[in-house]
Parts: sequence; C-alpha cells; structure tokens
Amino acid sequence: MHLVDLFYKIRGWTGKYRNIAFIVGCIIVSALSIIAILAPYIVPNNPYKPTAKPYIPPFTDSKYILGTNFLGYDVFSRLLWGTRNSLTVAIIAVTLAACIGIPLGLLAGYVSGIFDRIITLIMDSMYAFPGIILALALAFILGPGIINTAIALAVIYIPTYYRVIRGTTLSIKEQLYVEAARAIGASSIAIVTKYIAPNVLPIAIPVLAMNFADAIITEAGLSFLGVGLPPTEPDWGVDLSVARTDITLGIWWTSLFPGLAIFISTLGFLLLAEGLSEIISPPRVRK
Repeated sequence: MHLVDLFYKIRGWTGKYRNIAFIVGCIIVSALSIIAILAPYIVPNNPYKPTAKPYIPPFTDSKYILGTNFLGYDVFSRLLWGTRNSLTVAIIAVTLAACIGIPLGLLAGYVSGIFDRIITLIMDSMYAFPGIILALALAFILGPGIINTAIALAVIYIPTYYRVIRGTTLSIKEQLYVEAARAIGASSIAIVTKYIAPNVLPIAIPVLAMNFADAIITEAGLSFLGVGLPPTEPDWGVDLSVARTDITLGIWWTSLFPGLAIFISTLGFLLLAEGLSEIISPPRVRK
C-alpha cells in the first residue's frame, strides 16, 4: 500500500507542476503575441535595411542593444520583427490545418464506410511520410513567402487533426445520448453539430498549441535551408542561416539571440499544450 500511496503522491505533484507549466506557457505566449502585434511600433531600427556598421558587439551601443550582423542590420529589430513573421506563419498554418482536418475527421468518423477508408488511407500515407521532408518539398515547389510556407506546414498538420478527431468521433458516436438523439429522429447534421462536435473539439485544443510550437521550429528550419521566408525578410531561421559562418570568426551574438528566440517560443507553446492537456483531461488523483 505504501508504494501505491507514493504513486498517487507523485501523480499529484505532477499535476501541480503542469499547472505551473501552464502559467509559464501563458506568460511566454502572451509576451510573444504582444511583441508580434506591437512590432511595427517598438522596433528601434529598420529591420529591412542596414543601419550601422557591421558586427557591433551587443550591450556596447544603446542604439543597437543586441549588436549588428555582418551587413549592419540591427539584431534586436530583426528579432522583434521575426516574432511577428514566425507567429503569422504559425497562425495561418495551424488555422488552415484545423479547418480542414477537424471537419474531415468528424465526417469520416461519423459516416464511416468507404468514405472513411479512402480518407484514412490518404491521411495515413501523409502521416507516414516524414513531416519535415514533405514540408521541404512543398515549400520548394510553392516558393519562398509567408503564405506559401504556411500552406506547406498546414499540409503536414492536417493528418494529425484528422486522426485525433476521427478516433474520438468513432468513440462518442456510440454513446447512449447520441443513440437517443438518433432514436428521436435528429438529423445527422444536428447529431454531429450538437452532440458530437462539442465533445470532440476540446480534444484538439492541446494539439493546436503543440502544432504552434512545431510550426515555429519547422518554419525556422525551412528558412534556414533557404526554402521558407525570403532571405531579405526578418526571420529567426533566415538570421541563423546568415550567421552560420560568424561562429568561426568569434561572432556569437548573431546566432545566439535568434536561436534563443526559437527555443523560448517553442518552449512556451509546449508548456501551454501540456497545461491545456492537464486541464481538459486531468488525471484522477486519489485523496
């Protein structure tokens, strides 16, 4: 019994940790959102044009607090504007994927039959393909740009929503309240919209947050490889790509700060997803 009690205590501690993780995630995501919205008004220098001499070290000039890169671009200004671009790509990609994957999952799970088998085969084929390779191929075909990069990312996230929503729909449509609604003559549209969807959609909320984290790091990877955002666009991945050779010269700040931005933003959305998962499906802890 002592081992069982220890197990439940650990579960309780884990739950408390996840609440803290949710709060930290909310703080990070809120800060990123505020920066993205206010970026045009708070950037100290033009992020699209060189404004100083190259390689000014950080914290040595109050006008260029994080220094400049090899072309004289202000690292801090590009960092702030890169937040705006990264979140824009992530929002478009996740929204587009959810708007396609969730309805398909609901429809396939409820209708079943040949339609379900065909769509599931397509989605499983896409899901089995390495996501980064598929995104890389699509981004290369579509060309660089915010919208094109977002579309490439959305395609690799659609199967995730489809699989989650379809599996939950298959389970919920067998519940007694759904059978009762069907018995009193409710239409299929009414059953899906009033009885199934409200119980299915909350499951997708943590997936949304996780996809935001993945979209940010994947977009940075695509831009780093030259198939994401254009080289002239302020972006964390672009700046990391430009700074690849700076490390060998002892220039550390041009790659450190964009890398930290990617890490912190990804961590924030992952913590938010963990907290949302805890809120929506909390573990049962014995009292």
